This record gives sequence, C-alpha cells and structure tokens, in this order.
Amino acid sequence: MSPVNLIIIISLYFVTLLIISRLTSKTSNNAAFFLGNRKSPWFVVAFGMIGASLSGVTFISIPGEVGASMFSYMQIVFGYLLGYIVIANVLIPLYYKLNLTSIYVYLQKRFGNKSYKTGSFFFIVSRIIGASFRLYLVAMVLDRFILSYWNIPFWLSVAITIVFIWIYSFRAGIRTIVWTDTLQTFTMLLAVGFSIYYISQEMDLSFSGLFTKISESRYSQIFIWDWNPRNNFLKHFLSGAFISIVMTGLDQDMMQKNLSCKNVREAKKNIYWMSSSLILVNLLFLSLGALIYIYADSANVIIEHFAEPEIVRNCPIELLNKATGNFECANTDQIFPFLSLNYLPPVAGIVFILGLVAAAYSSADSALTALTTSFCVDFLGFKEDSNRIRTRYFVHIGFSIILFFTIIVFRLLNDDSVINSLFTLAGYTYGPLLGLYSFGLFTKIKIKDPWVPIIAVISPIVCYILSKNSVEWFNGYEFGFELLIINGLLTFSGLLFLSKSLPILKKKGI
Repeated sequence: MSPVNLIIIISLYFVTLLIISRLTSKTSNNAAFFLGNRKSPWFVVAFGMIGASLSGVTFISIPGEVGASMFSYMQIVFGYLLGYIVIANVLIPLYYKLNLTSIYVYLQKRFGNKSYKTGSFFFIVSRIIGASFRLYLVAMVLDRFILSYWNIPFWLSVAITIVFIWIYSFRAGIRTIVWTDTLQTFTMLLAVGFSIYYISQEMDLSFSGLFTKISESRYSQIFIWDWNPRNNFLKHFLSGAFISIVMTGLDQDMMQKNLSCKNVREAKKNIYWMSSSLILVNLLFLSLGALIYIYADSANVIIEHFAEPEIVRNCPIELLNKATGNFECANTDQIFPFLSLNYLPPVAGIVFILGLVAAAYSSADSALTALTTSFCVDFLGFKEDSNRIRTRYFVHIGFSIILFFTIIVFRLLNDDSVINSLFTLAGYTYGPLLGLYSFGLFTKIKIKDPWVPIIAVISPIVCYILSKNSVEWFNGYEFGFELLIINGLLTFSGLLFLSKSLPILKKKGI
C-alpha cells in the first residue's frame, strides 16, 4: 500500500476537521471554549463521547488482547452501566446545581483551596501522561508505516500532529470538540465495520457465518469465575463501575462535554444513551479481535504463546513477515495494524489508519481543551465570562508544548515496561479523586484541608507497592483494576483518620 495514498487520505481528513473548526468558531470567547455556551445537542455529545471514551489505545489494544483474555473485557463494560447510573443521578445534578465550569471547584466549596488544587493537579498530571501515551502509540504506527517512507524524523511528525490539533481546537475549544468528536467516532466505527467486512471476505464468511465462527471459538468466553486471576467477574464488574465514575464523572475532560449540554435533563440523556451504546461498540471491537486471531490462525501468519507463561511475557505472539518469510516476535498491540497493512486488501489498510487517527485524536484534542480549561479556571481564576482570551491562547500553546516533550521522552525511553508503568501510575491518580469526592458526598465531616495533598500522594504509592507484591504477599492473588477502589478507600480512610485524630493531637499540643 502506497504511503503517498495514505498521507493524502489523512490530509483530507484533517482538512475536514479544519472546516468543522471554522464553522464552529464564529464565537471564540471563553464561554464558548469552556462550555460551548451550554448549547451542545445532547445526542451529538453522546455520540462523540463514544470515541473519546475509547481512544487510540483501545482501538489497537482491545482487539489484540482478545487472544489472551477472550471476551472477559465485557465484564468491565457491564460494570460501566452501574457507574454511569451514579454519574447521571448524583454527579451531573451536583455540577449543574453548583453551575460549575471546572468540576474540581466542588472540592473547594466542600473542603478548601488545598483540596481544590490537589484535585485539579492530579487530573492535569494524569491527562498529560494519558494523552501523550495515546498519541505516542499512534505516532509510532504512523512513523513505521508512512512517515519513514520520506525519512521524516519522529519528532517532526509528532510536532506536526500536535500543531494540527492546536489549530482546529484553540479558538472555540469544547464547541469545536463536540462536533469533531462526532466525526471521529463515526470514522472509528466505520473503520471497525470495514475491517470486519474485509476479514469476512478473506475467509468467505456470511454475516451468520461470522456470528457462528466467533461464538464457537475459544475467544467468545465472557465470564471468568476463578477468584485469583485479574479478570475475575466480580473484580472486573466492580472495577468497571468505579472506572466509569472516576474516568468520566470525576474527569474534567469528559464532564466538560456533558456540562456543555443545555440543562441537566439533556446531560442525563447523553449519559444514558452513550453508556448503552458502549456495550454494542465494545462487542464490535471484541468481535473484530476474535476474527483477527481466527483469520491469522487460518492463514498461518501467527503463533500464539499465551499458554506458555515462560514465553508470553517477552513474546506473546509471533507474526509472519511477508518480506523475509520468517516469524518475528510481536506484542498483541501490533497484530491489528500488522494484518490490516500487510495481509488485508489495501483499502482495509487505509480504513485502519483513518480509524486509528480518529480514535487517537478524539481523546487527544479534548484532553488538550480540558487541560487548558482546568488550568485557566483552577489555577488562573478564570470565570466563564472572562475576557482573557489572549492568556487562554498562551495556556493552550503551553500544554501543546508539554504534550510534545512528554511524547519525545516516551520515545527516548524506548522501553515498553517503563512507559506502561508511567501510564499505569497516571491511572492511580484517579484514586485520590474517588476518595475525596466520596468523602465529600457521603459524609458531612470537616477535614484539615492542608493535609489533603499528603494523603492524596501516599495512597497511590501504597497501591503501587501492593500491585508489585500482590502475588507474593497474598498467596497468588493478582490485583487488577480493583486497585482503583483500594486507592479510593485509602484516601477516604486517611481523610477520616485525620478528621478524628487532629483535634486530639491539637489538644495535646502535637
């Protein structure tokens, strides 16, 4: 497949994004940038949030992970529904009642300024690492299969990508993002649908044949009842509920879109529609993953090592290189792009690249907008009707530069284990937010605000130590996503301990 054709397609896609930006940026004040003047149609927000929820990591990783974990990821998705019910009926009414632009202002009203800054800071750190990680993965694919054709340096391709995102998002912010997310979600789902179609054509399967092939394969198992594995049903279900609460309900990036709806009723409809759609979308991704492995196995282009623990850590799969005729070690994230760009028809490769770009940028552009909003409101004291547009531009540029250098650091590290650890650590920062909001919503206890940053730092560190030593310390038990819940409980317990013990210590003069 010609890299020239791919770059033309991607360029046309970006032109479309720029046209949308132009049409939506007629009003470019801070009210439009932060909350879209609260005029976003709920159904447009809901559809766009599907793409923002999935990201480029999901686009690549979920299909690839099917080989090892089958359809067990659906256990997490079922848990999402419980979390979204909490978001719709507890958090959204609260945010609208307080008329918030940044959701972390709630922490200031409930606890004080230190808690407020802590919540916003943890969001900013996690979003910078998360958005950079997602863009890094996409940049690696584009660099390998397209940009290396012209010997374009990695740093330059990253810079061009971030400049494009900045150009179409810097004027109208969330007003533009709501509509570009809609295009990106549509493109991503179209890519998955076409990928399934082309694989079915290669295997000469009808729609009913596809369904039968997937359901009868070993990959279709959803429920895991054994207690020790990370993907046990109860662990995944509860983790899914709390993941959706923290990564949507307590995340400025995701909630900024909800708060751009006209009123609380429409914001709720957005959440319910989006959460229901995510079940079908994730089933589509998992079905694609099963088909990829079935096709690769039938075409003799893959060797799996999932049943061999001594090998799987370093080489989970081997893929047949067409050029050399040799099998080469690969990770599960590479199987979808490898087959799309080397074994399926050229159109499938084009569709894959478009879907990957759409999935990555749907999370990256909204992250950049949310980072700008959070810093302007939480640290610079902007109001929704603020006229400090010039300052907002500089903040937007500043975060673009930070994302660029973070991606370059990932490239220099060139160590998957280190990079994945950084991404995992970024996920730990949501635990303190869960603990803070839970304590604020479900108790009326006052706390010593200056101590909150200390508790918020200690909790993720303890969780990280637990995750690294769980098998040894807990008789083979593996911590998975439930660490988020433990992280929140540690923060909650720390706040409760301080609220009870500090008056006693004060009386004793300590």
